[in-house]
Amino acid sequence: MESFEVGDTFVATEPVDFSLLYRDHPEYPMRSDWAFFEHLEENNNVTLSPENAPLSDWNERVSLVIGAGDAPDFIPVMYSGGETQYVGGGALLPVSDYLEHMPHFSEKIENWDLEEDINSLYQADGKFYLLPGLHESTQDQYSVVVRWDIWEELGYDEPETWDEFEEQLRGVKEAYPDMIPFSDRWQLESTLSVAGPNFGTQAGWGYEGHYWDAEAEEFIYTAEQDEYRDLLEYFHGLIEEGLIDSESLTQDDDQAIQKFASGQSAVLGGNDQAVVTYRSSIDEVGDDDMEIRQIRVPAGPAGDIAPGGQTESGLVISSSVAEKEYFVALLQFIDWLYYSDEGLEFAKWGVEGETFERDGDERVLVDDIDIHGLNPDGDEHLQVDYGFANGVFMPAHGSTTELVQSMLRDEVVEFREAMAEKDRTPVAPAAPLDELELERVSLLANSLDDTVATATAQFLTGQRDLDDWDSFVSELQAQGTAEYLEVYNEAYQRAQEEIDGIEEDMEG
Repeated sequence: MESFEVGDTFVATEPVDFSLLYRDHPEYPMRSDWAFFEHLEENNNVTLSPENAPLSDWNERVSLVIGAGDAPDFIPVMYSGGETQYVGGGALLPVSDYLEHMPHFSEKIENWDLEEDINSLYQADGKFYLLPGLHESTQDQYSVVVRWDIWEELGYDEPETWDEFEEQLRGVKEAYPDMIPFSDRWQLESTLSVAGPNFGTQAGWGYEGHYWDAEAEEFIYTAEQDEYRDLLEYFHGLIEEGLIDSESLTQDDDQAIQKFASGQSAVLGGNDQAVVTYRSSIDEVGDDDMEIRQIRVPAGPAGDIAPGGQTESGLVISSSVAEKEYFVALLQFIDWLYYSDEGLEFAKWGVEGETFERDGDERVLVDDIDIHGLNPDGDEHLQVDYGFANGVFMPAHGSTTELVQSMLRDEVVEFREAMAEKDRTPVAPAAPLDELELERVSLLANSLDDTVATATAQFLTGQRDLDDWDSFVSELQAQGTAEYLEVYNEAYQRAQEEIDGIEEDMEG
C-alpha cells in the first residue's frame, strides 16, 4: 500500500501469496478451508501458503529449513534468543532496518514504553531480527494452586509472604496429618521460578547463569548469589519438615495431579489452564466438596516482585524476501495482523456477525461456537473449525490487556490483576554474542548448568548440606564463572555503545 499508517487495514493492491512455516498443533490441526484463510483472501487480498511442521518436530524443522537455505517468507513462532544462532549465516532479515513499514509495531513500542524490551533483542551487529509478541501490560500465568476449601476451613486468607505460606502449610499438616501439604509437579521448577524474584534471584524455569544486577549495571553469576542460597534454604526447610513432598523433584506430572485430585496433597504448581485440568481430575474422583484456587505469588525477602518484560515469542522473516517484489507488502501485512488492534482481534475472535457478536463492550461467541468452555454447548470450535485463536497468528494472545483477557475466566483476570500490583525486575539489557563467544560460552554453560542443577537438587533434598555452600561456589568458580561473566559483560558494554550510537543518529 502506498500509504499505510496506524489504524489502516492492510489490503494488497493486487493478489499476493506469502509462504510461512506453520506449526501444526495436534489439538487443532490445520485445515485449508478455515475461515481465517478465506477472510484474508477476500478482505485483504492475501493468500497464505503454509509449509506444515508438526508441533513435536518444530524446532528441528526450523533449524532444517533455515540451515538448508529453504526458509519460507516468514517463520511465525520463534522464542527470544532462538534467532541468535541463525544471524551469522545471513538467513534472517534484520527487521530493525525496516520499521518505517511497520507503524503499528512502532506505535505500541512507544506508547507502552517497551524500548528496554526491544533493546534486549539487539544482536552483535547492532540490529535485531526477532519481531516479538507485545503486551500492553505484564501477563503472569504461573503460581501455586491450593485446596481453597481447606484454606477456608482453617480460616486462612491468601498468604502475603512465603513465610506466611510456610505457616499455613504447617497448619494443614497439623489438621490433616495423613496429607502431604504440598506435592509439586514439573520437578518444582515452576514454583522455584515464580518464587525466585521475591528472593532476589532466578531459579527453576527462569534460571539463567548470568543474572542482571541493575544496581551494579553488570551481570553476576546467579548460582553464586547469597539470594540463590536463601531460596534453596527456604525450600529445603519445607522439604525437611515434610511440608513439601521430596518426590516433587522426581515424580511425573500425572502422579502429582493424582495426589492432588485424590486428596493426598493440598497444593501444587499450576496456571489457569492447569486449574481446568485439576478440576476435571477432581470430578473423576467424585469429591464435590473440593474447591481449588490459584493464589497470588507471595512476597519474599527481596520484596513483592515478579519478572519484568512485556514481550513473548515472536516471528522472524527470511532475508531472501528483501529481493522480492512483495517485500514491503509482507512487512505491512505482518504489521497489520500481529500488531494492529484490528488484526489481533480478527486473529483471536474472528469476524463480527460470523463467529462473535458484541454485547456492549464485550465480545460474545455466537451460540454454536465454543472455546475454553465459553459456550460449552457449542457444536463447533473456534480453533478447530475456524482457525482463529491460533498461537501461530497471535503471539501475544491479543497484545492489548483487554484483548488478552477477553477469553479468560473471571478468576484468571482477578489473579492477573492481583499479580499486576507486584514490582517488576528490570529487563536484562542486550548482551549479544558473536559466533566465537557463543561457542566459548556454550562450552562453559554446559558444565556449569549441570553442576548447578545437580547441586540444587542435592541442597533441596538435604543430600548436600547447605553448610557446604562455599565449596559449591568454589566449584563453580573453578569451572569458569569469571570467564563466563567476562564474555557477557564485554558483550553488554559493546551493545550499549552500538545502541547509544543508533539513538544519537536517530536524534540527529
